[in-house]
Amino acid sequence: MNKICSLKEAISQFIHDDDCLYAAGFTHLIPFAAGHEIIRQQRKNLTIARATPDLIYDQLVAAGCAKKIVFSYIGNPGVGSLRYVRKEIENGNLEWEEYSHFGMISRLQAGAAGLPFMPMKQTGAVDLEQHNTQYRRVVDPYNGEDVVVVPALHPDVAIIHVQRVDFTGNAQIWGIVGEQKEAAFASKHVIITAEEIVDEAVIRSDPNRTIIPGMVVDAVCHVPYCAHPSYTQGYYDRDNQFYLQWDALSADPQRLQAYLDEWVFGVKDRSAYWKKLGKETHARLAVQDAFSMPVNYGAY
Repeated sequence: MNKICSLKEAISQFIHDDDCLYAAGFTHLIPFAAGHEIIRQQRKNLTIARATPDLIYDQLVAAGCAKKIVFSYIGNPGVGSLRYVRKEIENGNLEWEEYSHFGMISRLQAGAAGLPFMPMKQTGAVDLEQHNTQYRRVVDPYNGEDVVVVPALHPDVAIIHVQRVDFTGNAQIWGIVGEQKEAAFASKHVIITAEEIVDEAVIRSDPNRTIIPGMVVDAVCHVPYCAHPSYTQGYYDRDNQFYLQWDALSADPQRLQAYLDEWVFGVKDRSAYWKKLGKETHARLAVQDAFSMPVNYGAY
């Protein structure tokens, strides 16, 4: 089944007001282009869940798309706070629910496995029980000791950026692998954005890289440079300058709105966005080839 469509079509069909959204990706492969399309389509009252919200959720909150954020670590990685999200939480304008990384991923694991909750060892995040009533305790039936549990997370939609995918949705990731698989299996719908759409034969030639199987994917979108200002391993580097600039920009509501007007509403899609960044930025973010050793799967 051919699942290829435009990102605009995928967002329009699968993301609705009041949905719970999970934008996956850890350090790299963060689907910023999808976040921008959600803003352009002016979705409202979203619950946005993510282990590390990054700038993509600062932008969604600043654009008025979100009513609640569910997270573990929250910040501008390597720089400081997510200024807009923090301000909205402190002013009581944004609902929030905090977990440890272990807790957040455990929620996705429970959702992916079809379980009502996931047990965890007691960790340094035990203090979160005092502030988040979703943390509960059950008695281990084998030794009678308390076990901390968190409920399954079932997002309405997961958006996952990958290096390559075929037309049916079999998607491959390399480099740092985060919670993409768990998010895909836990969610009701899955949108894949990809640097490349390739023939099935390419996917089949290296099956161990296939993290997301097509059977759980609803839409496949060809979106080169989707992850900027984060990076996609092997395609372009992280834009550290942008992360530094965002810290100052997001502290000023007028500058933040001007950014959204120019770089989100002012461009029609990711292709126009990348072109607008300019050749100097393209060159600065270019990466050299660094191929892994070939793997011999054997012929028969």
